Amino acid sequence: MKLSVDGGFTCPNRDGVIGHGGCIFCGERGAGEFTSDMGSIKEQALKQIEMLREKWDTDTYIVYFQNFTNTYAPIEKLKRLYEEALEIPGVVGLAIATRPDCLQDDVMDYLSELNKRTFIWIELGLQSIHEKTEKFIRRGYPLRVYDSAIDRLRKEDIKVVTHLILGLPNESEDEILESIKYVGKTNTWGIKLHSLYIQYDTELYNFYEKEPFEILTKDEYVHIITQGLKYLPKDMVIHRLTGDGDKKLLFQPKWSGDKLSVISQIDRKMKELGIHQGDNLIL
Repeated sequence: MKLSVDGGFTCPNRDGVIGHGGCIFCGERGAGEFTSDMGSIKEQALKQIEMLREKWDTDTYIVYFQNFTNTYAPIEKLKRLYEEALEIPGVVGLAIATRPDCLQDDVMDYLSELNKRTFIWIELGLQSIHEKTEKFIRRGYPLRVYDSAIDRLRKEDIKVVTHLILGLPNESEDEILESIKYVGKTNTWGIKLHSLYIQYDTELYNFYEKEPFEILTKDEYVHIITQGLKYLPKDMVIHRLTGDGDKKLLFQPKWSGDKLSVISQIDRKMKELGIHQGDNLIL
């Protein structure tokens, strides 16, 4: 079971080092809608265990440092938080969400050391490979920075999960599939595929109110996912197939609030069309 915690981090795209306000789709709480109320890492993890106990019958856990940029701090803070998480009974590893431009040498050295004694993976928010989109969403780094991070992490044999958002403004189906194909060729361990959703507490919502853009329908999203999966290696772990934001803050599309329905429709469509992950990679 994965336990989402908030380590109290910020982001260089919020504190002025790179920019202010974060990426255009990022809300005030970042990705922390599902983290517990702030407390120590142990307190948050134990709350998560209690809350999810009926849903998941397990006594082994991955602590997921989810909110904002979880390697963006002095190494002493990272060691304190990560080691606190690993000392929690039943915790067998860590998942750490961060940016590819926040993996300084001392951080990489520590991650490499952690990787030798526990199970870890690093999550990188790429969202799109296209420069026009990168600039629109204010990601704050070019594609080559992601490529460099992938190379460095691979050399240390550290597992990587890449995030992509499907349906970003003014991206065609072909452009979305290009991003999926690109990640598929990086040989990263896993991928998270998100449907674009707009929350009320984001600058993307303000932009949409002034300049509405086309949002993928549920059927369009399912179609793109089923086509995209054909370009991902069969051994790549699919960690997510759709976005899953805070329903209280969700503006559009409303269908994204029903995660199970979206996944079920993807499953049905793949069976109906005889589609399998990696189909287009078979020689």
